[in-house]
Amino acid sequence: MKRPTIADIARRAGVSKGAVSYALNGQAGVSEETRRRILAIAEEIGWSPNTAARALSGSTAFAVGLPICRPARTLGIEPFFMELVSGLEAELSARSYALTLQVVPDVDAEISLYRRWWAERRVDGVIVVDVRLDDPRIPMLEDLHLPAVVIGDPSGARSLASVWADDAGALTETVEYLAALGHQRITRVAGMPDLLHTTLRDQSYQQVCDRLGLTRAALVRADYSGEHGARLTRRLLSAHPRPSALIYDNDVMAIAGLAVAQEMGIRVPDELSIVGWDDSPLCTLVHPKLTAVGRDVAAYGENAARQLLAAIEGKPAVDFQDTTPRLVPRGSTAPPAAPGPTPISGG
Repeated sequence: MKRPTIADIARRAGVSKGAVSYALNGQAGVSEETRRRILAIAEEIGWSPNTAARALSGSTAFAVGLPICRPARTLGIEPFFMELVSGLEAELSARSYALTLQVVPDVDAEISLYRRWWAERRVDGVIVVDVRLDDPRIPMLEDLHLPAVVIGDPSGARSLASVWADDAGALTETVEYLAALGHQRITRVAGMPDLLHTTLRDQSYQQVCDRLGLTRAALVRADYSGEHGARLTRRLLSAHPRPSALIYDNDVMAIAGLAVAQEMGIRVPDELSIVGWDDSPLCTLVHPKLTAVGRDVAAYGENAARQLLAAIEGKPAVDFQDTTPRLVPRGSTAPPAAPGPTPISGG
């Protein structure tokens, strides 16, 4: 079947192809009555925009880019990115935009990808994730004038719009909760130190521990993978004295940590409390169910897509603060076990 064209719509409506173009693109030049008639005919005959032709002509590509600088093997098990993509898709598909996702090995490759996408008119805008300290991508995107939205704290976005939430406040709440249960030996299994959100969580963690007098609190680094999370947990739980509570920077590491504790015969939560981050569905599929810092990651995607579409339309960049992540207590946290009686030596 022949693809319906603007010429077909013009012939049926009895107007010029230029008038049809004005109507379909929401531009001035036709009356509202004519616009409604043209849109009705376009829907009736099943017309849709030829995005490839538009891209070649320098017009809208109807596509949004999402580069991710993480190992490809981790994406399939990282709930955060899967939920983020679902949110982006929900908003973009409603506006007939496609999402172009590409894994890149490093920041330099990501910068080259932005330049190529923009030069070839492959995308109309991009979503930026995993903002780094002094991130070179941000000024480059500003210079390129490529519409972009940063998912991360506004302090790292410069003039670009950002979609963010108060991670520092959520981490403070988590430490206060564990301290109220009676935990003193709290260890945070943090993500990569060059990421801005990791730094902000680090600062919040140090401040709340100092304020509460948690002198035995500690912090270790991980790469978000289950393998690294498990290896670090095994080392932490083999130390003496071992932590009484662990806070992980994502759910994958928290679940791996739970498995290690069970493998070592350490009862959760009787002898060890565990807290995850993101509160994906995985947290309720394990036993005990994981206490976690919950946030609506899909909503992040929807809000980011909405802000980006506005930027593509030429509207001013506006930061959007999402709801603060909240702690969801479940079965993996409890007061620390009381120390056993001191043995009495015989005489």
